[in-house]
Amino acid sequence: MTDARGEPVTGLTAADFQVIEDGAPQAIAAFAAGEFPLAVAVAIDRSFSMRSRLAESKNAARSFVAALRPDDRVMIVAIGSETEIVSPLTIDHAAAMTAIARLDAWGTTPLYDAVLAAVDDIQNAKGRRALVVLSDGVDRYSETTATKLLDEVRRRDVLVYPIAIGGARAPVFVEMATVTGGRPFAVRDERELSSALSAIARELRFQYLLGYTPSQKSGTAGEWRSIRVVVDRPDLRIRARDGYIVK
Repeated sequence: MTDARGEPVTGLTAADFQVIEDGAPQAIAAFAAGEFPLAVAVAIDRSFSMRSRLAESKNAARSFVAALRPDDRVMIVAIGSETEIVSPLTIDHAAAMTAIARLDAWGTTPLYDAVLAAVDDIQNAKGRRALVVLSDGVDRYSETTATKLLDEVRRRDVLVYPIAIGGARAPVFVEMATVTGGRPFAVRDERELSSALSAIARELRFQYLLGYTPSQKSGTAGEWRSIRVVVDRPDLRIRARDGYIVK
């Protein structure tokens, strides 16, 4: 949750929130606010189409890793003709930054395949899970379609923060952030990129967790339940998952 300036909002209580599922208000049974353990994957597009922007992407990614708390775990994913985990999930931030520094331009961009693989790689980690994607947003040769990607990421529990480098905000980036509770960015230069990653680091540092037992207890496996989170303050921007699949 952020204010009009894009800064995280602290100090709210359970009484400030309302959770609505399929149009019906829900009783909030669990509430927590603060800094929670974080597991984040940083996926960097290293394809040839990003050759001129790779250096600035690497610099910004290293700054992002440096801004994480010591106990936050980070994974580095390289996107090229193949998707490669160049640094597995670790609290060794120095190792992650070294892996970033070693990246060079290579291959094409099966972007949708790579994003889905990265989400799956971070899904089973403990704590809050997030994926930050740095790319020009252009997909080439993926087997995964945009529709399939959106359907799959909304079924996971990973916040996705896509950053479109070059200024053109890819529609799939916006939708992917919306359905997962993340936040999309579109940047043109290194200064904007560093600012975007700093904003993500601040936003991930402070989170609100709301828990409830659905009032509609029965449901068919695979059924979609929509969720809307409301705070009675018009100056706040709430980011939350838009629903879940009944299991």
